[in-house]
Amino acid sequence: MTDDLDQIARMLDEGAPVTPGEPPAGVLEPWEVFRQEKDGDAMRHGGNVLAPDAELALHYARELFGRRGESIRLWVVRRADIHVLEDLDLLQPPLDRSFKKPGGYVMRDKLAAARGRAGTSKPGARAASHDGTGRRSEGER
Repeated sequence: MTDDLDQIARMLDEGAPVTPGEPPAGVLEPWEVFRQEKDGDAMRHGGNVLAPDAELALHYARELFGRRGESIRLWVVRRADIHVLEDLDLLQPPLDRSFKKPGGYVMRDKLAAARGRAGTSKPGARAASHDGTGRRSEGER
């Protein structure tokens, strides 16, 4: 760790250009690798690699997770670019949207109440005198 800090200090003293949010050139940083084993599968975390830049991180990830054909797709993301949202209050929806869930809406009870108000009973099975098309059979015409 102190070697990395010394290297950064040396580069800053020498006037090496540093872009905000970008580590100085040559400093190894962790890159997270996500892989997909076959088409249609979800991307899964495969591990991480240490690399100074995105190009080498991709190369290292391909060597570690793709050289034997065990992955068809790789995502390589700088660990510093991953943001975590852990506040449970922010993860809950701000409004009650239970009306959008089908479990809260039962038609059977509403149909029974409507039939009771109309004075009809639940429709029975089709009579044997009707065929599957809704027409009467030959014997009853």
